[in-house]
Amino acid sequence: MNLEGLEMIAVLIVIVLFVKLLEQFGLIEAGLEDSVEDELEMATVRHRPEALELLEAQSKFTKKELQILYRGFKNECPSGVVNEETFKEIYSQFFPQGDSTTYAHFLFNAFDTDHNGAVSFEDFIKGLSILLRGTVQEKLNWAFNLYDINKDGYITKEEMLYIMKAIYDMMGKCTYPVLKEDAPRQHVETFFQKMDKNKDGVVTIDEFIESCQKDENIMRSMQLFENVI
Repeated sequence: MNLEGLEMIAVLIVIVLFVKLLEQFGLIEAGLEDSVEDELEMATVRHRPEALELLEAQSKFTKKELQILYRGFKNECPSGVVNEETFKEIYSQFFPQGDSTTYAHFLFNAFDTDHNGAVSFEDFIKGLSILLRGTVQEKLNWAFNLYDINKDGYITKEEMLYIMKAIYDMMGKCTYPVLKEDAPRQHVETFFQKMDKNKDGVVTIDEFIESCQKDENIMRSMQLFENVI
């Protein structure tokens, strides 16, 4: 995989990972059936999620879809929340040939919006709603927030290097030809040449969105997962 192929990975890998997470939860194969039992079980977990009607209003899922999503979430996370270690364990199953720890950490922080060390069902649904059914702008805003590690409104070369190293570590030895040690830094330079329009050394949200929207591959790939559930 060359640098051009990795241009899309930095933006799209979030969605791919969530499709894998849905498979882990058994949600892609499951049917969307009503279940009164799910409503009752929601009151028994340690963290009681918001009413389905409220989540339906806050997301782009129907009540039936939320019921099946909750069933899968509860099966994997009986306490009603996911901590960072559980998040890392889930993703390590998908990338046994590499080390997904650092990327899972960044991804967890993007979902843990209130920074309390746990991702609730509500957090999961709100993020998933954007990634699978949000507008292009919403998806790209979410991705930008992931890569803006210190949340100051800019992506620096240092932040993007952290992300790229995490992606390469996660991919492990599955790339062919085997990537050189300085490949992450080379990719960051390519990323900034494409996205840092005014050459000030940082990428703003406007630059990020504009560059992604002009990339036909990114735009086409972002539509692939809209109907997975």
